[in-house]
Amino acid sequence: MPRVELRGYGKARTPLGTLGRLFRYFKHCRIILISALLSILVYVAATIGASYCMKPLVNLLEASGLSPNEAFAKYAALLLGLAALYVLSALTNYLLNRLMLESCTVIMRHLRTELFSKMQKLPVSYFDSNTNGSLMSYYTNDIEATNELLQHSITQMLISVTSLAGTIAMMLILSMKLFAIMVVLGAIVVVVVRTTTKISGRNYRAQQKHAAAVNGYIEEMIEGQKDIKVFTHEKQVLDDFSVINDQLCQVSTKATTVTSILGPILNNLSHMFYAITCALGVLLLSGEEAGGVLIAFLQYIRTFADRVSQISEQFNSIMLALAGAERIFAVLDTPPEVDQGTVTLEKCGGDYFWVKADGTRTPLRGDVRFYDVDFSYVPEKPVLKDLSLYAKPGQKIAFVGSTGAGKTTITNLINRFYDVQAGTITYDGVDVRDIKKDDLRRSLGMVLQDTHLFTGTVMENIRYGRLDASDEDCIRAAKIANAHYFISHLPQGYDTVLYSDGANLSQGQRQLLAIARAAVSEAPVLILDEATSSIDTRTEKLIEKGLDGLMRGRTVFVIAHRLSTVRHSDAILVLEQGQVIERGSHDDLLRQQGKYYQLYTNMIELS
Repeated sequence: MPRVELRGYGKARTPLGTLGRLFRYFKHCRIILISALLSILVYVAATIGASYCMKPLVNLLEASGLSPNEAFAKYAALLLGLAALYVLSALTNYLLNRLMLESCTVIMRHLRTELFSKMQKLPVSYFDSNTNGSLMSYYTNDIEATNELLQHSITQMLISVTSLAGTIAMMLILSMKLFAIMVVLGAIVVVVVRTTTKISGRNYRAQQKHAAAVNGYIEEMIEGQKDIKVFTHEKQVLDDFSVINDQLCQVSTKATTVTSILGPILNNLSHMFYAITCALGVLLLSGEEAGGVLIAFLQYIRTFADRVSQISEQFNSIMLALAGAERIFAVLDTPPEVDQGTVTLEKCGGDYFWVKADGTRTPLRGDVRFYDVDFSYVPEKPVLKDLSLYAKPGQKIAFVGSTGAGKTTITNLINRFYDVQAGTITYDGVDVRDIKKDDLRRSLGMVLQDTHLFTGTVMENIRYGRLDASDEDCIRAAKIANAHYFISHLPQGYDTVLYSDGANLSQGQRQLLAIARAAVSEAPVLILDEATSSIDTRTEKLIEKGLDGLMRGRTVFVIAHRLSTVRHSDAILVLEQGQVIERGSHDDLLRQQGKYYQLYTNMIELS
């Protein structure tokens, strides 16, 4: 059974609480909302007034003592008034729908912006524990469901509730006796609606969560189509998808089954109410206007039943949308990445300085040290245990070890993608937890194994390393990374537009652009995580010549499997089970004939 990610949804919220929080977003379009509400009031008043016209029309037919001309004149006036009310209701109905469309467009813009802004502030651990597909579902399924709620469901709900209130008021005016019957019958409707709402709300929350899991799995499989076909895992992938897809089908069926039976139940109840009221009305009412009152009251019963039915029909979309809104608010309520650092990084002339809150300035030299560091992504599986190491300014430090030894974790702790559980990491004698994260990361240039290129020109992708870099700076960085030659031969050179994560480039060319991006950043400390893993040996040698100039005077951390990259480091640290078991230069470690010697003599590349 495949792993289903359902993290990041936070605690369950009440539907009314979620709805109330959504309504706060109408502050961005108050004038439009007020106009829409006024349109709703006029629309409801027109429809209720049209129903009331049935009373004088019936009474006019039963009236005696009027000449034919007088009766015709009054009858025509009533018909014209009735027509005017219907025209007014049609116009206001169009207007309120138009206004709600405009207001929802504004609200969705603010909600998307707030959601996207929030995700920029979340820690890396949040994205590591959620698939891309489940994250994208917030912007697709959940946002669209919320938009449908505000634009259509809430509009219809406001009309139905307002009309229901007006209808009840007119019933009270027409006949207290008949209204007493409706109170008893209406209590039955309330019980049915409340029970259904409670059950369907729980099921729709589960539906949204499983929909996110399905989206996440689909996106992951689409991205890995080449691997799936290479290893002929199509059948296994389909079987795994069937499991989570069936889970979504089951919870969706439960959610829609409960709400779908509500409509027929209420519809049949309305017919019963109509018949009961009609039968009892004949017995209870008397007088000249009894016929008009009964006909108007029956018309309001029909309106009452229609409005209650409309409310019930909105439960599907309302419950679904509220579940989506709950997920969005869960993200918005997720604690952001905590940054309690006070030390900042400033550049004076050509030198960088750490500046403390009291104004003390410390030159940035690139001295990084770990003291008794413990770290684990999950409590029961420690990755680093009592780890101590140091990198002196200007040194090139290489990490060697098997997969899972903690090499990449060390670099993640240096830039504070994660914080240590025990121990201390210092940067030029300053605890990294005291440094503002933006300043800390600005001092680090990184080239990762998995290169990500953004939609835009080659020049823009290189400039991503430093947004204020000039075109000349970007070209100089490309030459350092040995990327200038292949860029010059692209159709539009540096103005060539890249799409789909640079799909029109080879993996090696994408890696070269990533190195150029790090070069243009002018960061004092460099972290190279398998930076040349996707580049052939000849290109790697050319890059190393450029990197030699880039790395001169800078502290460099290198994670690499190729001996050509590791052997020229000032110090090589061999990691095993989260601890440093050997340290020294290439020649020193060979003389020790330990773990590094075994790797060197038995394998062409370290692994």
